[in-house]
Amino acid sequence: MNEPVLRINALRKQFSGVEVLKGIDLEVRMGETVAILGSSGSGKSTLLRCVNCLEIPTGGSVWLDGEIMGYRRERNGALRRLTESQMAVQRRKVGMVFQNFNLFPHWTVLENIADGPRSVLHLSKSDAKERGMALLTRVGLQDRADAYPRQLSGGQQQRVAIARALALEPAVLLFDEPTSALDPENVGEVTDVMSALAESGATMLVVTHELGFARAAADRAVFMHDGVILEQGTPADVFDHARELRTQEFMRKTLV
Repeated sequence: MNEPVLRINALRKQFSGVEVLKGIDLEVRMGETVAILGSSGSGKSTLLRCVNCLEIPTGGSVWLDGEIMGYRRERNGALRRLTESQMAVQRRKVGMVFQNFNLFPHWTVLENIADGPRSVLHLSKSDAKERGMALLTRVGLQDRADAYPRQLSGGQQQRVAIARALALEPAVLLFDEPTSALDPENVGEVTDVMSALAESGATMLVVTHELGFARAAADRAVFMHDGVILEQGTPADVFDHARELRTQEFMRKTLV
């Protein structure tokens, strides 16, 4: 078995004295898709934000590709907190897809995708455009390159956001309930793209309420409750043979 790309060790996070994450241990291996399930308020989104250094953990650590996120190790072995600009460099290894699409409305679809490769990776304009077109083809929107976000459906905008997240060739992709803001008819086009990414070997950590996607596409399902990982295993283990009563209750209420 290959080494974990992402290692989360004893991760804790407090907000105003309230502990939202209570010691999370989780590993994600290269090419693995891990679905994070649980009720609202269980800490799922906070977990992703800590992985991406959008929130600073209260305790514990996050390691990506052998590098601790948010810190650097000094010659004497001590850890020093990175500055915001230094953390921005680390975030290049993480592709993040949010609930809302966060596209620049005054840029075309292609411009939204090509900006990262140009400004972060310093690709030429032609190379960035070529990469952007290849990614638009991958998400099935090659014919909308010159459109503006307002001219797209919600599902199309989220597919553009996925292409943008892929543009920097991240080590891991994080999805924070990517279909929650979509009309029901747009959900399938987004989960189809995500399923194709999983099949292609992308490394993905996905917070989702789309249980059909999690069952079909994930290699592993993780159920969170009240800031802890209550149960994890194959989707069949968690969906059909859950050991914990809280997991069983969640599945009874959400599976139809």
